[in-house]
Amino acid sequence: MAKLLLIDALNLIRRIYAIDVDQGASEQQIMQSCKARVHNACSKLLRRIEPTHAIAVFDGERSWRYHYYADYKHSRKPMPEQLKQNLSFIAQGFKECGITAFFPEQDEADDVIATLASKASNNQVHSVIVSTDKGFLPLCCENIDIYNYFSKSFTGHSEIKEKFSVPYHALTELWALMGDKTNDIPGVKGIGKKTAVELIAEFGQVEHALNSTTLASATRRKLEQDLDNFILSKTLVSLQTDINLGFNLSQLRVIERK
Repeated sequence: MAKLLLIDALNLIRRIYAIDVDQGASEQQIMQSCKARVHNACSKLLRRIEPTHAIAVFDGERSWRYHYYADYKHSRKPMPEQLKQNLSFIAQGFKECGITAFFPEQDEADDVIATLASKASNNQVHSVIVSTDKGFLPLCCENIDIYNYFSKSFTGHSEIKEKFSVPYHALTELWALMGDKTNDIPGVKGIGKKTAVELIAEFGQVEHALNSTTLASATRRKLEQDLDNFILSKTLVSLQTDINLGFNLSQLRVIERK
């Protein structure tokens, strides 16, 4: 039976690089070590997940979100230049394990991975997404698992509810309401996590809340005054699942290395 391994490449690489760069080695040694660690991580993932197909997805140059909202991720530190210049070299760590390394021109890895996982799920193919990025959690379902390589743990619906106080399918509504500082997504002014969680628990969605006569007047006022930012934020935090990728599952079969 087919199983698809989807690796958020930069999410994995940047954490491995952060460990290596603190060792005080030369640039060449750091890059060699980073590639070796990526190879080792992939070997462990292949043994742990036992996929038939696999791909490591990098980020494109500038996705649609940067054009849609100029301040998207504007406060994030840029990727270290020495790492940026050596990504193709480090990507060999994936390829040497028989895993396809994909560099899209513009699309974010999140949207590419979401598209692949969703298409696979629709065809009853099980996927495992390897990332520490919370943005993938709304995809969590019977056919899609989320795995943290560094903590060696899967995140399920109960863990999501415990951490965020809302069910997995309400996460985009939560982040659109309260914003997401890590990605510079504004949310609704004056609404924090407590109010957002209470609103979702009572009404499920902002649309239902605004159509209700029982919504608190103060919350209604905040929503109505900043509705444009809510719509913008929800668009930004929602993963695309319909990208035209130009390849199919059969091309991602894991190539056994001897």
